[in-house]
Amino acid sequence: MANMSLNKVAMPEQDPNIRNKNFEEVALGYGIEQAIEEATRCLQCKHKPCVGGCPVNVPIPEFIKQVAEGNLEEAYQIITSENSLPAICGRVCPQESQCEGVCVRGIKGEAVGIGRLERFVADYHIQNVETVVPEIQKNGIKVAVVGAGPAGLSCAGDLAKRGYDVTIFEALHDLGGVLIYGIPEFRLPKKLVATEVDNIAKMGVTINKNVVVGRSITIEELFEEDYKAVFVGSGAGLPKFLGIEGENLNGVYSANEFLTRVNLMKAYNQDQSPTPIRVGDNVAVVGGGNVAMDAARTALRLGAKEVSIVYRRSEDELPARREEVHHAKEEGVVFRLLNNPIKVIGNEAGWVTGMECVKMELGEPDASGRRSPIEMPNSNYILDVNTVIMAIGQSPNPLIRQTTPGLDVR
Repeated sequence: MANMSLNKVAMPEQDPNIRNKNFEEVALGYGIEQAIEEATRCLQCKHKPCVGGCPVNVPIPEFIKQVAEGNLEEAYQIITSENSLPAICGRVCPQESQCEGVCVRGIKGEAVGIGRLERFVADYHIQNVETVVPEIQKNGIKVAVVGAGPAGLSCAGDLAKRGYDVTIFEALHDLGGVLIYGIPEFRLPKKLVATEVDNIAKMGVTINKNVVVGRSITIEELFEEDYKAVFVGSGAGLPKFLGIEGENLNGVYSANEFLTRVNLMKAYNQDQSPTPIRVGDNVAVVGGGNVAMDAARTALRLGAKEVSIVYRRSEDELPARREEVHHAKEEGVVFRLLNNPIKVIGNEAGWVTGMECVKMELGEPDASGRRSPIEMPNSNYILDVNTVIMAIGQSPNPLIRQTTPGLDVR
């Protein structure tokens, strides 16, 4: 009989006042008893809406049933039949808008903690089972994968299972893409990413690092080297700015630069990093998505006394995951909602000393369905900050498109 509790089994976490000073993982994961208890909340629906809500169609009820029965390795094999990166997806996928968003249990109460269970199963496998690479019948067809981020790694893993000779070309000196340069250690441990990457490499995938496709080698040259197909997963690494006065001042970062220097270049270790990062006492992060939450929570851990999220809409319109907003609030991030920056102010030496903002109110919905922010007259004020981080989105690097005739980006 199903466990009809309306609430998920609580996830063990670090205390907010301790974790906001370290880079260790916030969520500590379920134990076996907690996982089994949560798994029994699944109703095993015949129409399986959660599978349709999963971008890679993981057989969710089947793996959860195995967890409920204590068959954890069987659950892992079911997940990995469709998902090559379960430990990662269990932590950072937006389940609340995908599989959990259509869970029947969510109609009255909380959805089944699908992501939490996926994470538990993957972690249990990593900690207790030696990965055995299945025998793969090679088909002799070469495929190139551009980018070793989550899309490229997933593609490479799926193709390798099917017998293709896969080669990954990665521009950076480390593998994982946004998983290593974008998402902080406290949300996704880099050691875990390395383990998942290693599992893909064990399937025979060749990995070439420090290769900038479009510069070191072109797409056309890859085809000339007898690759029959090229998957381009180069990511969205080109940051966007507001185009306001003062964005070129010292102390203004794009979230891409800020998080890359902290996560990939170890700038959180101020004594040993070759590229330490300067964070002032008062930090403003402009934006309301997951990247903004990551940047704000990272700035706190680097010693900022006050960190503010400055977002032009209300909390209901925040695009970040609810869990990330909740964690940010617990850790002390200030939310300055319905506020919009119009100018960054600096001193004679070129350093940030403040940011001029204007208060907003919400009008009618725009084309996306969200209510449009409208500037309130005579509501300008100066926010006292000495670091500004722009986290308002990013777009694909144009290099591959510029060097590949006929290639478009949508």
